[in-house]
Amino acid sequence: MTSLFTAPAPSRSYDPSLAHRRSQTTLTLSDATGAPLADRDVLVRQRDHAFGFGCIGFELIDWINGRSQDAAADAAVAQRWLALFNRATLPFYWGRFEAVRGEPKTAELLAAARWFKDRGIGVKGHPLLWHTLSPPWLMELEVEEIDQALRDRIRREVRDFAGVIDTWDAINEAVIMPVFPVEPNGVTTLARQKGRVAMMRLAFEEARAANPNITLLLNDFDMSTAYECLIEAALEAGIQIDRLGLQSHMHQGTWGEEQTLRVLERFSRYNIPIHFTETTILSGTPVPADISDLNDWLVSPEAWPSTEEGEARQAEEVEAHYRRLLGHPSVESLTYWGLPDKDMWLNAPGGLLRRDGTPKPAYDRLHQLIKGEWWMPETPLRTDEAGRLQFEGFLGDYEVELDGAIAPLTIHAPGAAHLGLRLPLA
Repeated sequence: MTSLFTAPAPSRSYDPSLAHRRSQTTLTLSDATGAPLADRDVLVRQRDHAFGFGCIGFELIDWINGRSQDAAADAAVAQRWLALFNRATLPFYWGRFEAVRGEPKTAELLAAARWFKDRGIGVKGHPLLWHTLSPPWLMELEVEEIDQALRDRIRREVRDFAGVIDTWDAINEAVIMPVFPVEPNGVTTLARQKGRVAMMRLAFEEARAANPNITLLLNDFDMSTAYECLIEAALEAGIQIDRLGLQSHMHQGTWGEEQTLRVLERFSRYNIPIHFTETTILSGTPVPADISDLNDWLVSPEAWPSTEEGEARQAEEVEAHYRRLLGHPSVESLTYWGLPDKDMWLNAPGGLLRRDGTPKPAYDRLHQLIKGEWWMPETPLRTDEAGRLQFEGFLGDYEVELDGAIAPLTIHAPGAAHLGLRLPLA
C-alpha cells in the first residue's frame, strides 16, 4: 500500500531564520503600454501577511449588530483587534446558533462575517459538527432523524455563508465524540452508532458538496497518538482533510520549545498544512495540575486575576510561541482564543487586553512582531533604467505607488521572485 504520509525531515523542524516566510523580490514596473518606468521614485508598503495571525471575533458580534452594552468600549476593542489580526473565527455552536429548530441566527453571524471581510479579514466558521453545545431538541429525534438534521445543518450553513466564510472547522474533537460522557446529546448518540470515521466523512463530504471551493479543517485538542490514528484512518478512508487543526490552550502551563517542536514533528509528517486553531497563554495563576478537564475549573473573574508578574511572563511566552510556529514551515496560521480578559473562556486571565480594555505587555509585544519586526513599512525606492527595483519582505499583500497611482501586488512564494507590474499613471 502506498503511504499517505512521510516522515518529516528533522532539519525542517525549526527554522529561526524565517527564510521560508520571506521573498527577495525584483519588480519591473511598466506603464500601460508596457514601456519601463525608468528612474522613478516609488513607494512600496505591505498591506497583509500571508501567514494567518488570527483571533476569535466572538466578543464583537453584538457590537456589530447594534446590541452593545458599552459601544465605546467595544469600538476600542474592535480597533485593537483590527490593528493586530488578519483572520477571524466566528462561533457556529449548533445549540446556540439554532436553539429553536428552524430559527438559525444566520442574519447576525452573516453581518459579523461581512464586517470582518469588508476590512480584509479572512473568516473561519467554528465548527460545523461538535458534540458539545449541540441543540437539546436533537434528543427528541430518532437516530436517523439526527443524521438527516445534521446533514441539513451543515449544508445550510456552508451554502448560506459561501463567499463570506469559505473556511470551516468541519468536525471538532472527534477523538472523544463517541464517548463524550458529560451530558446526553444527539451528536454523541449518532457517533456511537456510526463511529468516528463515518462522522468525519459526513462532515467533510456534506460541507464540500455545498461548496466545492471550501477549505475544511479537522480540529482537536487531543495531542496524543489517538489523534494521529484518527488522521490516518480518515486519510486511508479517502477523506480529504485540507488543514489539520491543533488546539493549544495552555491553562496549566505553556508547552515550551521541546513539547511544541515534538508536536510539530509528529503532525507535520502528514504533509497537510497545520493551523494552531485555539491558543491561550495565561497572565495569572495556572489551573492546578490535578484538574483533568479544564471545564471543571469554575472560578469567578475576581478570584482569577491577571497579575503584573503573570503579564510579564505571558509576554515572553507569547513571543516565544509565535516565533516557534512562524519558524516552522508546516504551520500556516495561529489563532489566539480571545482578545479581552472579560470575554475569555472559563474566565481565565488569558486575553491580550485586561478587563478594562487596556493592553497587556503581550499585546504590545505581538504588535511589535506582526507589524514591526515581521512587517515592511512604507519604503521609498527608485527604479533603475529598466524600471526595476528590489526589496525583501514577508510573504503577503503589498501595494506599489507611483505619482498617486497605486497597484496591488501579492508575493506567494519564498526565495527569489521576479515579478512585473503595469502601473498606469494617475
